[in-house]
Amino acid sequence: MKKTYTHLVWDFNGTILDDIQLGIDCVNVMLKKRNLKTLDSVEEYRAIMRFPVIDYYRDLGFDMKTEDYYDVLAPEWVALYLAGEKNCPMMPGVLTVLEAAKDAGIKQLVISATKTEQLMNQLGRLGLVSYFDEILGLDNFYAASKTELAAAWRRAHPEAVVLSVGDTDHDADLGDVLGAQCLLYTGGHQSEERLLTRGKPLIHHIEEIMAHF
Repeated sequence: MKKTYTHLVWDFNGTILDDIQLGIDCVNVMLKKRNLKTLDSVEEYRAIMRFPVIDYYRDLGFDMKTEDYYDVLAPEWVALYLAGEKNCPMMPGVLTVLEAAKDAGIKQLVISATKTEQLMNQLGRLGLVSYFDEILGLDNFYAASKTELAAAWRRAHPEAVVLSVGDTDHDADLGDVLGAQCLLYTGGHQSEERLLTRGKPLIHHIEEIMAHF
């Protein structure tokens, strides 16, 4: 028997928004500028991408002793990202699932490490703002943990029965904080091998979410 969910919690980057190639392009510009090895494929990127993001930068070879992550590297990446994000499409199947959840009476929210203002602008560009009861982002560009947002939301909604979906191991952490059934999407920013280590159900297409409600 299926569980009756009251809320569907979405991640944004790599789940709603297909910005994987943009993320690769941005970091490759930065790597090339510093004569570091660039990423050759989506598969290579997904295998190395991890949280906290500062550790991913270290893995890529950035020297944090000469260039501070918070003062130099993160702002540089954000500038490159903002210059290209308007060209990023929605992930296939997102609109279908949003409509199905709405029709089923399931409340929907986004919890993202994206800065709130940017998140609202991106959802607005995609025409999706009206689908969400709540849109929760961070107050800076450093992609720190969004689990604190999830914990605060959960305290305010102790009765909620939650289904969550994201594309990274950080989203698995978020699902645990929410006490949610957490689905991890393999078409986003991390490899299927990394996601498998979290013991959560995997989906290969966004539409597979609907089989769970």
